[in-house]
Amino acid sequence: MNKGERTRQMIIEKSAPLFNKKGMAATAMSDIMEVTKLSKGSLYVHFENKDVLVEAAVDYNMDQLQSKVIALINKFQHPKDKLFAYIDAFKNPLNPPIVGGCPMLNFGMEADDQNPVILRKVADLVNKSQYLISEIIIEGIEKGIFKADWDHKEFSTIMFAMLEGGIFISNTTKKIDKMSIINKSLKKMIEAQLC
Repeated sequence: MNKGERTRQMIIEKSAPLFNKKGMAATAMSDIMEVTKLSKGSLYVHFENKDVLVEAAVDYNMDQLQSKVIALINKFQHPKDKLFAYIDAFKNPLNPPIVGGCPMLNFGMEADDQNPVILRKVADLVNKSQYLISEIIIEGIEKGIFKADWDHKEFSTIMFAMLEGGIFISNTTKKIDKMSIINKSLKKMIEAQLC
């Protein structure tokens, strides 16, 4: 990377947690200037406007989340362990894998009806996440680990929705007791599908 590309990447990396924590609308360019130690003019050399920077920061946050979850899953060979690793990635929403919390939930809620570009990016990751869960289940079915009649599409939707709901509950109540219940329930549902 040349100096300009490194500076652009630094701006994204330093601003991404701010956008994820404070929100896209509430994060001002002055906030970005403070964390990057750059002038407004310098920021605009690398990003045409705040919207372009927001899109890059959303992509960065969601890529970071996806990479961390996949790295956790890839530590395991057994499909059950992979699903458990996915669940455990979100077991403590008060100490999330990404600074500021789940970017799908944060940006999805803020972008709804206001920013179709960001909403599409979030929807893509929601679909990819459910597809990943489905693929793990399919692998387990093909290996004779899970019951052949397990509806992987249905369960991937249930699992994803329960985890995101648990994140929301934990963040609003500042307690993780409900997420612990969700974690245990999902694992029981998975174990019930073992052959």
